[in-house]
Amino acid sequence: MAHLPVLTRDQLIEMAIEILRVTNDGDELSPQDLKLVELAVNNRLDSEGIALFQELYGNAAKAEGYTKSYLFQIEHLTIDQQGFVYWRGSIVEHFDHALWKQAGWKERMLSDAQSVAARCRDLELRGIRPNVSNVLNGH
Repeated sequence: MAHLPVLTRDQLIEMAIEILRVTNDGDELSPQDLKLVELAVNNRLDSEGIALFQELYGNAAKAEGYTKSYLFQIEHLTIDQQGFVYWRGSIVEHFDHALWKQAGWKERMLSDAQSVAARCRDLELRGIRPNVSNVLNGH
């Protein structure tokens, strides 16, 4: 792995400010990316975290703008700060797993995300654009 330059706290904060500026005060960031910005501002990143933060900064600073991370790396599935789940930019579900954080919540959230994605793919194969109604009703 290439050696990364050491960043000062002031540099991390300036980068965080820029990320927030280009993402509507962080409203457009995926939850994990917003948490990464929080950790950077609070000086709580190890070397791996700094590398991830620099990747996030590069993502946010690119000409075409920030690209939200896929939920559990499931292509086309994203989630916002309020728990709304999107398929190709359209709301298809709402998750509150992380809010309640009951034992096994991450595993249930992954399983539910995989199910939602499977329903969305099935709908698309049938020529139907996925939305909240047809995904939740299993049409």
